[in-house]
Amino acid sequence: MGLSIGQVAERTGLSVHALRFYEREGILADPVRRESNGRRVYSEDDVDWLAMCIKFRSSGMPLDTIRRYTELVRQGSGNEQARLDLLRSHQEYITAQLEDLQESLRVITHKVTIYEEHVAAGTASCLWADASSSEGPARASSA
Repeated sequence: MGLSIGQVAERTGLSVHALRFYEREGILADPVRRESNGRRVYSEDDVDWLAMCIKFRSSGMPLDTIRRYTELVRQGSGNEQARLDLLRSHQEYITAQLEDLQESLRVITHKVTIYEEHVAAGTASCLWADASSSEGPARASSA
């Protein structure tokens, strides 16, 4: 027995609307089966595939790229290098994003340290200035 669209929505965290969208967009590896009354019936493999696609999307992979990967998988063996190239390309994208995030985290961590020190010392008011003051725009290097 398969899973209803509601059950799959609950298990994946996707809305019913999103599941229908993924189906229309050709994101599912296998066509969704239908009962005699037309209701969709999903398999555990569909849920696993959707879980992977959710990770792809949350990592910034465009729908077109997911669709291309899905098409390659549907074609079967013989195109593994193309799949690998697609995945490597996205891996490089994520690695670059992680490096950017690490740099951002370093800056924010530094700012947190400065603020913690000033708040603890009671000198936090030097971290910003009243923008309406006659001295012009606030310019505090550590703000």
